Amino acid sequence: METINWLLKQAALNPNRIAVDDGITHYTFKQLIRPVKSRAEKLTSLTVKTRVGLMTTNSMDGYLVALAIMATGKTIVWLNWRLAPEELSRQVDDAGLDLILIDDQLANHYHGRHRCLFSELTKINSPVGQFKKTIDLTDVASIMYTSGTTGQPKGVLQTYGNHLASAISSSLNLGTLPNDRWLCVAPIFHISGFSIIMRGLIYGVGVRLVNHFDAPTVNHILETEPITIISVVPYMLKKMLQDVQEGNRHYSPSFRLILLGGGTIDRLTLTACQQSGLPVVQCYGMTETCSQFVALSTEEAPYRIGSVGKPLFTTQLRLVGNQNEIEIKTPALTPGYLNQPAKFAAKFDDGWYRTGDIGHLDDDGFLYIDGRLDEMIISGGENIFPVEVENVLRRYPEINDVAVIGRSDHQWGTVPVAVVVSNSPVDFRKLEAFGRSHLAHYKVPREYRQVTVLPKNASGKVQKFRLKELFAPSN
Repeated sequence: METINWLLKQAALNPNRIAVDDGITHYTFKQLIRPVKSRAEKLTSLTVKTRVGLMTTNSMDGYLVALAIMATGKTIVWLNWRLAPEELSRQVDDAGLDLILIDDQLANHYHGRHRCLFSELTKINSPVGQFKKTIDLTDVASIMYTSGTTGQPKGVLQTYGNHLASAISSSLNLGTLPNDRWLCVAPIFHISGFSIIMRGLIYGVGVRLVNHFDAPTVNHILETEPITIISVVPYMLKKMLQDVQEGNRHYSPSFRLILLGGGTIDRLTLTACQQSGLPVVQCYGMTETCSQFVALSTEEAPYRIGSVGKPLFTTQLRLVGNQNEIEIKTPALTPGYLNQPAKFAAKFDDGWYRTGDIGHLDDDGFLYIDGRLDEMIISGGENIFPVEVENVLRRYPEINDVAVIGRSDHQWGTVPVAVVVSNSPVDFRKLEAFGRSHLAHYKVPREYRQVTVLPKNASGKVQKFRLKELFAPSN
């Protein structure tokens, strides 16, 4: 199905509404046309391929270049600047790129072939290039490599139709207001960030860009600017909560919700947010579904602490097998993985997409996430969900963060191991006693390791495969 370019449509419908703001510069939808068109014409002369690599921070230039790539009808291949050069090179080769546009701030993060800095792009004199006035919903708008918590990133194809279906379902759940302004502090090379840009174009609402996460800075913006929504991951929420509690902060009257995704969070933090007046709405989504496909509503959020909600309007969901794996059907689901059709086909169970996550439903149909199927520990025939153990151990006064992994054991098959982060040496005997007072004995870790920091990907998720390589060798 063909439809008008979303930027052109919003420029016609809401020409004077703020489309994007970085705290210094802002553009209305009508004003966006000129800088996007200029960049689109220039980059057209640099590539003959259908895909263009993009490595950027949450900068205004990055936003403009992303829209320019889509305006040419080409596909954005999002590149995570936090990856090692070897990892980036593999993705560049996998996507078959002959042009990689790079934010000047990240010039030192990639020195491979086909790179072009934003400043170099703007200096190019080129004949009139391509600026497509329409888009086809089946066209691939973006390719985003999965975060790699398992160590095996895949290039997820995201069509315009996928983005539209996700945005519509989210809007029906959370509501959309003409004065909405969405604060984008999540990296835009991650779906939690890029989905905000796409929803800004679809809804016709403003996007407030923040270049990097800093809790006091973000909270100050929420206090002083007319922001209505922010998307965060658990790490961000905890830092924001701490800053609110310490500074007795109060957000602007226009602010209405914190959309929380990107991983599980402990009930203690959610309760503290409620007590501090932070309106958290939990959700559950994936790169493969262009963000959330399950979410709480704003009305339900205060009464369903710990749940990620119910399937959104276009989502079907079921729990399968003894372990309750979550399977879904949704028009927001990717049509496949780049160059890996067999791996994508293997994710399906009789037409249902297997998420790899484990969950349970309460009597009213609200979903709770118990953990990842590939992280579940089976010890002496008993199932142990690391998330449950982690949430308990985080309550121990000296613990800043914790991850639980499995280690092979001759007697029990596998036993849990806790890797903890603390500012001071931890008495593991006392920590174990604390665990035994709150958990069944078989769930209590048999071994403890202390580190200064847990390895995490760009979205803040712990990369447990790296911990297993260090602390839980298979032989």
